[in-house]
Amino acid sequence: MTRERILLHGLRQSTVGHTAAGLWRHPDSQAHRYRELSYWVETAQLLERGRFDALFVADALGPLDTWQGSVDAALRDGIQTPTDDPLLSISAMAAATERLGFAVTVSSTYERPYQFARKLTTLDHLTDGRIGWNIVTSALDSAARNLGLDQQLPHDQRYLLAEEFMEVVYRLWEGSWEDDAVVRDAAAGVFADPARVHPIAHAGEHYRVPGIALSEPSRQRTPTLYQAGTSRAGQAFAGKHAEGVFLSTYEPAGARALADGVRAQAVAAGRDPSTLKFLSIATVIVAPTDAEARAKLADYEQYASVEGALARWSALMQLDLSQLDLDAPLEHVETDGIRGMVDLFTRIDASRTWTPREIARFVGVGGGGPLFVGSPATVADGLERWIEQAGVDGFNIADPVPPVTFRDFVELVVPELQRRGRVWREYDGETLRERLQGAGQERVRDDHPAAAWRRAGTHA
Repeated sequence: MTRERILLHGLRQSTVGHTAAGLWRHPDSQAHRYRELSYWVETAQLLERGRFDALFVADALGPLDTWQGSVDAALRDGIQTPTDDPLLSISAMAAATERLGFAVTVSSTYERPYQFARKLTTLDHLTDGRIGWNIVTSALDSAARNLGLDQQLPHDQRYLLAEEFMEVVYRLWEGSWEDDAVVRDAAAGVFADPARVHPIAHAGEHYRVPGIALSEPSRQRTPTLYQAGTSRAGQAFAGKHAEGVFLSTYEPAGARALADGVRAQAVAAGRDPSTLKFLSIATVIVAPTDAEARAKLADYEQYASVEGALARWSALMQLDLSQLDLDAPLEHVETDGIRGMVDLFTRIDASRTWTPREIARFVGVGGGGPLFVGSPATVADGLERWIEQAGVDGFNIADPVPPVTFRDFVELVVPELQRRGRVWREYDGETLRERLQGAGQERVRDDHPAAAWRRAGTHA
């Protein structure tokens, strides 16, 4: 029996501390090299050697300043601060690889769609069709304050803004230039036929874009689209627009519920839900034997920062956890956010008394998703079991001690998954969309909303 291939994306942010707090202090960590181009090139080459589908580079536009109302804790632990722009290293990584895709987070709330469409088309040109966009609307108040707003736009309003943003970029990517607009007729002195290039004439509530797309179409036209929203509005948005969906949850039942919710929204939007691919964040600590892997985890845990982990969770929840007794059981705190935390962690392990400190220790190494620890066979068993129970298609593999944890996964886990037929030995197809949709599917599918803006003769 042929088993489905497990999708693999590597997860990084251009910062010192992302999913793990404090582990930059480990002597094997090279997280401080995030400022070096060689760091990113080496990462891309390593993941391609492991036949990963893509490197996903996350981003945040504001510092984490909810804990104690200050950025101090985030700065001390390097939690998403300092951070660099994730777009700028991609062309160099693409030049050093042949098949690895690149998914990058960019906020629709703070970009302008006309110039953003050109940026992504440029990257799709330079990567030869290997670029993807993780669409976010940005939830940090610190980002809003530093980008010209007195406070963050309300949650659902950000998604309404994003809907018009998507219409504009779809029209630019799919409808402005016909496939045969670039004729390169040297004898006639015509590079692009003006009759085949069309202004989009968009005049909406938030954006006015009367003219043509500045860039000629790229291989994918519309980049491969990802989304990670879990709210009601976020699930509806993902069901309508996303081709890949990132999930952050610690137990498979929660992942399955989120995925099923987005699939239902896809059906409501007139899309085939089987074409949406779901990837759960996961952290893997692997060694030749189970005992060695447990020892490695214990070593990493010595460097985890309780304050850094709680500073990250405070920002995620927009709730200052420093106001709580770190050693008091959370079930005695009556707020919606805390009740949600209690519910989440009780489902993971009802036998434990969950205090803020215990949660920080639990997420210190594997923040954002499940932690798989063991030999290659043990880890592969765990990954396959999660796929079956959660109903997802693959994983965003985190790298808490870069590049050690990526390298261990590539050298130890990937060969075991290949032996089981769960990871390919050679890439099939060339573009990022083909990684998710299958060889030959370079452009968005006909049931995707971007396809509605194609002109006659512009369908691949």
